[in-house]
Amino acid sequence: MIPPFLFLSLSAALLASVSGGVIGSYVVIKRLANLCGSITHAVMGGMGLFLWLQKTQGIAWCHPFLGAVAAALLSAWIIGWLHFRYRQRIDAILAAIWSTGMSIGIIFLALTPGSGGDLTSFLLGNILWISPDDLFWLAILSAIILALVACFYRPFLAICFDEEQAFLQKIPLRRIYFLLLGLIALANVLLIQIIGTILTIAILTLPATTANLFTNRLSSLMTLSIFFSILASALGLAASYFLDWPPGATISLCAAAIYLGSLALKRRFFIFADRLFGR
Repeated sequence: MIPPFLFLSLSAALLASVSGGVIGSYVVIKRLANLCGSITHAVMGGMGLFLWLQKTQGIAWCHPFLGAVAAALLSAWIIGWLHFRYRQRIDAILAAIWSTGMSIGIIFLALTPGSGGDLTSFLLGNILWISPDDLFWLAILSAIILALVACFYRPFLAICFDEEQAFLQKIPLRRIYFLLLGLIALANVLLIQIIGTILTIAILTLPATTANLFTNRLSSLMTLSIFFSILASALGLAASYFLDWPPGATISLCAAAIYLGSLALKRRFFIFADRLFGR
């Protein structure tokens, strides 16, 4: 019988895997992995601020999860705005957002009494401490992400593969791009709850990268990415439970192992096909 806390953790992992697999597909196609890393670390600023407001100022509704959502969306849209408005180099913008968010978060966590455990939770994930309320918010956020992807699937497809053609079709590129950045930000928040700030970028990109070994079609890429993400989450959670390993790191390690295994499998397949049909 599955312990109740493990059932909640598995449910949270599955929710995050579905949304992460879908958004991770866009991240891999648009090559936005560095942007994800910047947003993930900038989220620390919102978490630290809201935790400080909650514990020192007595503002009960300032949950770190809401701070993460606010910081993720704000940083994503600032990145997009600076890029379009001032035509700045995207790598410089990402570095500025990354360092600023982390600095703000560390300062507010240092000002918050007894925040050492919260800092560890933010950095390494707290999936085993997921509560029913946390699961509820994860479900709401996941539903929002999937609903928006379903509504804007074709515009997202257009800007991912051919922006010039999308412009000719009179698709509002900036608005759609900003919406995509917002969804990437929300997916980052989902995964931070599962594996923490440090390893979010791995689980957001590795399943989609693994799926991209087998298909270039977006719908198939999303499906396979969700599958690999769920597989990594389930295997990682089970291994962490039986081996007493940190769950976030174990899930990330499983995602990496699945990618390397798929890479080796694909290479062996091509070698076999070459020997079979090359002669």
